[in-house]
Amino acid sequence: MFIKNSEIARRGLLKVFIAGALAVTAIPALAADNYPSKPIAMVVGFPPGGSNDIVARIIAPKLGEILGVSVVVENKPGANATIGTEYVARAKPDGYTITLGSVSPLLLSYYVYPNLPYDPYKDLSGITTVASTPELLAINPNVPAKNLAELIALSKKQDVTLASAGNGGLPHLAIELLKAESKGRIVHVPYKGAGPGMVDAVGGHVAGIIVDLPALHKLVMDGRLRAIAVTDTKRASVMPDVPTTVESGLPSVLAFNWFAVMGPQGMPMDIRQRLHDALVKTVNDPDTKSKLEKLGIGPFTQESPAAFDAFLKQEGERWSKLIKDAGVKSNG
Repeated sequence: MFIKNSEIARRGLLKVFIAGALAVTAIPALAADNYPSKPIAMVVGFPPGGSNDIVARIIAPKLGEILGVSVVVENKPGANATIGTEYVARAKPDGYTITLGSVSPLLLSYYVYPNLPYDPYKDLSGITTVASTPELLAINPNVPAKNLAELIALSKKQDVTLASAGNGGLPHLAIELLKAESKGRIVHVPYKGAGPGMVDAVGGHVAGIIVDLPALHKLVMDGRLRAIAVTDTKRASVMPDVPTTVESGLPSVLAFNWFAVMGPQGMPMDIRQRLHDALVKTVNDPDTKSKLEKLGIGPFTQESPAAFDAFLKQEGERWSKLIKDAGVKSNG
């Protein structure tokens, strides 16, 4: 009887142990199945008012509606958005801390900053691009130039100061391309985000600014800045009267920005896929799409997280060459 009872007890303990082991194994899958179950922080590395912030605040409500939780935009500005991007790179890879960034912090900074505290290829998990927009060159109305040719002619006589959203970003690269192509006295003035640069451009502290078109759209419409050119091969639908740099005789001055959502390295693929699918639905939602397009921003997505990884690699190869050729460097 003693042996029989002991055997029963042993078998009972074994069943408990196996059940426990299976439960532990199932935890990651269960967590992924329940994702998301709490608010998601969408970190933007620039101050409010810039195009990254604008895109994030347009898509966050619909994304939250699709996912069934709140998506809260958090601004963590500084160092051309590398501070906010590093914050996300070091976060727990559970899908509750993601970043919406542009080509500058998510790619260009890797080739420009010698001491960048993160590697976008190794420290971040790609989800998808969500939108794209051209850069816009706009100047203070008091600057005596009505078009790009006149602005270049002016730069042959005096310094023309142009603001950007920070060292090493896409607007900075566009300014360096403009300087190299025009052979004019173009002076780059970096700011900590598009917002402060726009304030100084409107105030006349700098001659003009190059940043994403959405950030400047209202200022141009209100007459506080004068649009000179979009750095693209085609005109922007929201500013059909503004010529391109190609039309204006500077075909190599091309800079087209894209926005993407990424998370910390190590995010489970099923969570990345869940976010990807929700983001694609978000930017193609008629209301969200309309809000973006009114600002000159078009939906631009990838087929899958893996496709985004391939896209990022291709973009790296393209931009790294342009950065080297243009001599863009940062001491940051």
